[in-house]
Amino acid sequence: MKIFVTDQKGDQHELEGLDGWRVMEVIRDWGLDIKAECGGAGTCATCHVYVDTAWLDRLPPPSHEEEDLLYTAPDMQPNSRLSCQILLSDELDGLRVTLADSAAKDAKDSAAA
Repeated sequence: MKIFVTDQKGDQHELEGLDGWRVMEVIRDWGLDIKAECGGAGTCATCHVYVDTAWLDRLPPPSHEEEDLLYTAPDMQPNSRLSCQILLSDELDGLRVTLADSAAKDAKDSAAA
């Protein structure tokens, strides 16, 4: 299945992923600029993405823990999600996300911002 990712520079990437993989893992494994410090444990917000609004209703709602972490991101928007909390499935084939600036490997720690 495919996901479409716009990086922090505005470049678009078509990435192949596997059913059950976290969107964060696909983005990281394809070498895009994502910090993903906790490796998908859901304890940071360094895999922050903006989900294309056409896809928001297809995702399960964020957990309270995910919402709390998103509030620590300096660039949170209404369509913000943690990409480690989005699992690929047939229903999400074609998902479109944009990497937040705060997810970049060289971004300053959001807690210090």
